[in-house]
Amino acid sequence: MPPSNLSSLTPDTFILTGIPGMEQLHVWISIPFCSMYLAALLGNGVLLFTIGTERSLHQPMFLFLSMLAVADLALSTTAVPRMLALFWFQAREISFGACLTQMFFLHFTCMTESVILLAMAFDRFVAICFPLRYGAVLTPSAVAKTGLAALLRNFCIIFPCIFLLRRLPFCGHNVIPHTYCEHIGIARLACADISANVWYGLVVPFTVGVLDLILIAVSYGFILLALSRLPSRAARHKALHTCGSHLCVLLLFYVPAAFAALTQRFGQSIPPQLHILLANLYVLFPPLLNPIVYGVRTQQIRDKVVKVFSLPRARD
Repeated sequence: MPPSNLSSLTPDTFILTGIPGMEQLHVWISIPFCSMYLAALLGNGVLLFTIGTERSLHQPMFLFLSMLAVADLALSTTAVPRMLALFWFQAREISFGACLTQMFFLHFTCMTESVILLAMAFDRFVAICFPLRYGAVLTPSAVAKTGLAALLRNFCIIFPCIFLLRRLPFCGHNVIPHTYCEHIGIARLACADISANVWYGLVVPFTVGVLDLILIAVSYGFILLALSRLPSRAARHKALHTCGSHLCVLLLFYVPAAFAALTQRFGQSIPPQLHILLANLYVLFPPLLNPIVYGVRTQQIRDKVVKVFSLPRARD
């Protein structure tokens, strides 16, 4: 094949179209999206600042929560600024390398959140089922190693997607009907068999996510069993309340994630506009609502936020 044809197999840039058929509404759609993004930055920033400045919150439960806040910020920041640039300034072009980088961090961050939620479930399991061993099991070193293991595992899972995409010829096809780059959306532009991409992109991350969810369910099964043995109704209520925030965050993460993954691959009957809108809301809703859920339901965080941000009283 002539060199000119070889060089045309991989495009220099991709074109992001935004939401197909709704181009005239991009500016209006950007208003709630931008508002939610700014609120997510504020909420997670307040949460991180409060946990970082209050030594009483330097406990495993809140350290895992701070990891979740960092992952939320990374998830929304990877997608939303680029999306807003497209909506406001018609910045549709994105280089091939930048597109793959955005794809990697989006999927990597989603997988990281799944591991953090599993770690938070284990934290509640140890706190409720083995309260006397809590400090010995969940040491600061164990928390740090958990975070490092999460990053390493997810890197090994998502990094092969880059090689699966780079091996594909695109034959000049470079228009992505989306607001950001994701694995299958890029692969569908290729003029070659993408079965490996489809199966790897579906089976491996989905299997790992389901495994995390099963382990979370097992943890809560043991938690419910331990709670049923508590003699005091007040003690059972207090323990359940400490798990309530985590359960809400689990629903906020796993339900939209499963819906987005399945509709991307099997939801051909769903209008593309609806799919892309839901995909954008997925990178906004968990980062927006997670700090609200924990702020409202966790009294320790509420009290410390008020303490940190309350104005000092004027001296008499």
